[in-house]
Amino acid sequence: MGADKILPPGSTIGILGGGQLGRMTATAAARLGYRCIVFAPEAHSVAADVAAGHVRGTYDDTTALARFALQTDVITYEFENVPEAAVTECLRHRPVRPGVRPIHIAQHRLREKEFFRGLGIGTADYQPIRSAADVAGATALPGILKTCTEGYDGKGQARVVTRDELAAAWEKLGRRECILEALVDFQCEVSAIVARGLDGTTRCFPIGLNDHRDGILRTTTVPSGLPAGTLATAERFGVDLARGLDLVGLVALEMFVTRDGQVLANEMAPRPHNSGHWTIDACATSQFEQLVRAICGLPLGPVDVLAPSRMENLIGDEANDWQHYVAEPAARLHLYGKGKARPGRKMGHVTYVLQT
Repeated sequence: MGADKILPPGSTIGILGGGQLGRMTATAAARLGYRCIVFAPEAHSVAADVAAGHVRGTYDDTTALARFALQTDVITYEFENVPEAAVTECLRHRPVRPGVRPIHIAQHRLREKEFFRGLGIGTADYQPIRSAADVAGATALPGILKTCTEGYDGKGQARVVTRDELAAAWEKLGRRECILEALVDFQCEVSAIVARGLDGTTRCFPIGLNDHRDGILRTTTVPSGLPAGTLATAERFGVDLARGLDLVGLVALEMFVTRDGQVLANEMAPRPHNSGHWTIDACATSQFEQLVRAICGLPLGPVDVLAPSRMENLIGDEANDWQHYVAEPAARLHLYGKGKARPGRKMGHVTYVLQT
C-alpha cells in the first residue's frame, strides 16, 4: 500500500448517521488525532455532540451531501440503512468506506441470504414470499416471516407455524416482499466482527456469545466458552464475508450455533456492531479504533482479549440506574447522551471487566 493512500492524523473523517455508533467512532478517531464531521437529518444528534462539525440535511439532499463530503478526506457510515443514492452521491466527491456494495446487500434480506450462500456460508432454509402463490407453496415452516427491507431489533417480522398464520402475517406486513426463514433449533447465538484494511489484511475480533430478548441484544460475553472448531468456523465465515464484499472497514456477522454443532449465518451489518462494544474496555484495540485504522489506511490493531468481559445493553429506563454502575468497581459505564428513555431504546451499555 502506497503512502499516498494513508490518511495521517489531522485528516477529517465524515460519518453518515448521528447515532451512538457514530459517537463512539468519533471518540476513537479523536484519540488518534482525526477530526470527524457528522451528517444527520436531526437538529441534534449524539454523534455530533462529540464531533468537530455537523452538517444537517436529509439523505436525498444532494447539495447538503456534497457540502458535507467536500469537508472530509474519507467517509464512512454508522448504520446500514443509509440510502444507496446518498452513498453514491458522497462517492462522487470522496472515498466512502466500506462503500455502496455492502449496504446494497445488507439492506435486502433475501439478497443477503443469497450472497451468504454464494460464499459457502451456511444459512437456515429460506424462501421468498412475494405472492399468494408463494404463501400457498411455503415449506420453510415453522419460520420467521421478515420484510426484505427495513426492520431491525425485531421489527418487521412475525413468527408463523402454519400457512394460515403465514398468510395473515404477510397481510399484516402489507403484502410486501418478504423472506420466510425456517426456525433454527439453536443452542446459542454468536457474532464475528471482522476488519479489512486497504491492503486486504483481515483481522477478526474474538467471537462473542450473544443473548437476545424480544429481538434486542441484551448481553455479549467474551470469551464465549464454545468449542475451538465452532469458533474457527464462525471466524472463517466472517473473514470470507469481509473478503467477498471486498470492503474496507468493518463487517459484523450474526450467527446461530445449532444443537448439532452447525454454524448458520443470520444477518450482517457493514459497520461497528452492538456485540462489539466490549472491545472498548477489554480488547487491545476497540472495534471503533479498528474502523478508523482501516478506512484511513493504517495497520490494523491487535485483537487480544485483555480480560474476560460481559457487556450489557441498557435499554430504556435501565440507564437511570447509572449511580449503581459508576459505583461498581468491575463496571465500565457508557451512556450515549440520548435525551428521553423509551421502551426498547438503547440508552447506553455497561461492560463488566471480570477478574481472571
